[in-house]
Parts: sequence; C-alpha cells; structure tokens
Amino acid sequence: MTLPRSSQISLDVTPYYHCVSRCVRRAFLGGRDSESGRDYEHRREWIENRIQQLAGIFALDIAAFAVMSNHYHVVLYIDKKSADKWSLAEVITRWEKLFRAPSLALRYLKGDTLDHCELEKLREVTAIWRERLIDISWFMRCLNESIAR
Repeated sequence: MTLPRSSQISLDVTPYYHCVSRCVRRAFLGGRDSESGRDYEHRREWIENRIQQLAGIFALDIAAFAVMSNHYHVVLYIDKKSADKWSLAEVITRWEKLFRAPSLALRYLKGDTLDHCELEKLREVTAIWRERLIDISWFMRCLNESIAR
C-alpha cells in the first residue's frame, strides 16, 4: 500500500529526497517517439529551466536531475533553515512569483501601514506559504502543472 508523501518525509532524518514523475499512456516527455516519429527533445530544456526557476523560489536546492523519454528524476535538498530566516516580505515576494498574492500582502509590500488584525492575518497566511515553499509536494505540483500545460 502506498503512503502519502507527507508521512514519508522527515526533515529531521534527512533533507535529501529523490522524486520521480512519469507520463501517462506512453506519452513522451522528451526524445524521439519511435512510433510517430515526432521529436520532443526541445521539452527537456523546458523542464530543466522550470526546475531551476522553481529552485530559486522554493527553499530547496537541486542536487541532481535527469529527464528521460517518459519520466524525470530530481534529487532535492530541502533547506528549512534558510526558509525559517525569511522575512514576511521575502515569503510574499517568493509566493507572488508562483501565485497571485492577496491585496493585504501587496499593501504590506508597498509599505502601507497595517493594523494589528491585518498584520496578524498576514503572519498566519505567510506561515502557510513558508511551509509550502519547503514542501516537496508543492514543488512537484508547480513543476508538473507547467509540464502538463
């Protein structure tokens, strides 16, 4: 029986994780399809660029990766200590590179004065974002979504 990623990952044990993602229905990720003769080699560069882009946003480093014809491997180093040091502005800025930030976060980045309740709410939201920015599942989600599109 398979287990969810969240129950398999323990940053206290090791910060390194090997992840694999496969295509369905014999779809080609990269290389030449021998049945259709179509060449998908250009996709390898797309995937490599996306991996590097996400590594600059998330609190993780890419130790290694390989893009095969119908799947890819990536070895991740999760840098939780670095993420714990990020300011609220840093978390918002990183999150905004992936998703639309709410107006409260944008006001904070502009330097607007927030009242106590707004600041507390922003701290709650950015704590969630900080956790997601060290989460392998969120990294793989962002990577696989762009590949699927």
